[in-house]
Amino acid sequence: MSVEVRRGVENDIPELLNCIKELALYEKAPDEVEMTEEQLLKDGFSERPLFQFFVAEEAGEIKGIALYYEKYSTWKGGCLFLEDLIVKEQYRHQGIGELLLTRLKKEAIDTGAKRLEWVVLDWNEPAIDFYLKQNASIDKEWLSCRVEF
Repeated sequence: MSVEVRRGVENDIPELLNCIKELALYEKAPDEVEMTEEQLLKDGFSERPLFQFFVAEEAGEIKGIALYYEKYSTWKGGCLFLEDLIVKEQYRHQGIGELLLTRLKKEAIDTGAKRLEWVVLDWNEPAIDFYLKQNASIDKEWLSCRVEF
């Protein structure tokens, strides 16, 4: 068998949430996840979806996901933002992250996006190394800001 990357569908929502929870555990914030399957279904499969995702699957088992959404740059135009690239721990270092990122790059090109963006935690050296190997540039000038409600 080989890993197939395909667009996520409604039936993938339980595994998507499991991946999100696994990422939160890895990032030492397991209690921060407030997301539910119901909310993911509503947000991802409504008339105006807030996100889309790809899954990496082999023999019916999801091994990783890439969740993204459209954003807009006033300087460049339409872009895609990768919210999370998650490969389940037992499947890391098998090329699955690269397959997902390659599929997302293709999606960006196919949709006319001017760039693909994401953020990475400064302590996550394995992810930083992975992204650098994928020819990503890591900007140390811009700081990430947010207001939570």
